[in-house]
Amino acid sequence: MTANWAAFAAAEPGLADTVEKRFGAFTHHILATLRKDGSPRTSGLEVRFLNGELWLGMMEGSLKALDLRRDPRFALQANPGEGTGMGGGDVRISGRAIEVDDVETKAGYVEEVEPPEPFHLFRTELTEVVRTYVEDDTYLVVQVWTPGAPLRTIKRT
Repeated sequence: MTANWAAFAAAEPGLADTVEKRFGAFTHHILATLRKDGSPRTSGLEVRFLNGELWLGMMEGSLKALDLRRDPRFALQANPGEGTGMGGGDVRISGRAIEVDDVETKAGYVEEVEPPEPFHLFRTELTEVVRTYVEDDTYLVVQVWTPGAPLRTIKRT
């Protein structure tokens, strides 16, 4: 089961707001894809939240784009920033990336983002959103959302 960003934001608006702020705090984040042999590849990436979708844009012919064409599964981690503060916590999103070739959709993205052209554009289908943070300098809190299930919160000392 998957959901787009709008469905996630409707189900868990508070967590969605926190996740967007974490990704908005820095420009570059880490994308994990799968190589031909199944081993992981990590790459830097900019992400955009537009029109109810989480978009992944990348340079034409990039290895991460070719990975996603072959196997759409991905994991995305927000840049934690400097130091150890992790303001807002550690945020990760997993799912499937679906390439968009529709001229009108890509034109709308170009108008908003102004990426270097040509480029690959992927719309995401989320399978999991996870936030990990420290509460009161005592608890490690893990929030896990998956489509169709209530938000799970786990606290550890």
